[in-house]
Amino acid sequence: MDSSRRHLVIFLGAIACAGVVIATLVFPFWNLIREDVYEDTVILSNDGGTCYAETVDGIPKTITGCDVPAGTAVTLRYGEGLAWASIVEAR
Repeated sequence: MDSSRRHLVIFLGAIACAGVVIATLVFPFWNLIREDVYEDTVILSNDGGTCYAETVDGIPKTITGCDVPAGTAVTLRYGEGLAWASIVEAR
């Protein structure tokens, strides 16, 4: 391998390594994967198949495709910090 080709390979390798380091430190991709939270709560309202519930994180949850009446005790599953939830169990 001649000198210029070797320098090009080293340069491109350094750029790739720098890109991986910067991507990991500046924008950690694992922040995109949110932890699921399970919480027992009560359905506040059912508006034509879309239910709303209040949770301890202070973010009102929207549940689409909901067929339980207001006042029903449920267990919700939602991503940490998100407004969308799904019903795991209705009691």
